[in-house]
Amino acid sequence: METVICYRPVGQKELDLVVESGYKEWPPRLPEQPIFYPVTNERYAIELTQWNITDFGVGYVTQFEVYKDFMCRYKIECVGGEHHTEWWIPARDLDELNRNIVGKINVIGEYRSS
Repeated sequence: METVICYRPVGQKELDLVVESGYKEWPPRLPEQPIFYPVTNERYAIELTQWNITDFGVGYVTQFEVYKDFMCRYKIECVGGEHHTEWWIPARDLDELNRNIVGKINVIGEYRSS
């Protein structure tokens, strides 16, 4: 089956929960977080991570693969510049997303405030 590569910027708390899962799944969303936002490209994930480190001191870029059949259910949204693209996956679908992850969630970048 074909897969899609997704990226996600995360802070330390979210990464700790991913590590607890054995790098196999995303943690449940908080009540005030009705959407899960994986992004479509590494460049945008890096930008988001760098914007967020001012608030949290450290941020990570993750990469993971998901079966394409699952991801095709969600429209890619452009939320700014041409490369600011992401999927909006309702929190209620997060368990199903986790079941469609192929392999593990990988940390591909770490950024710290200077």
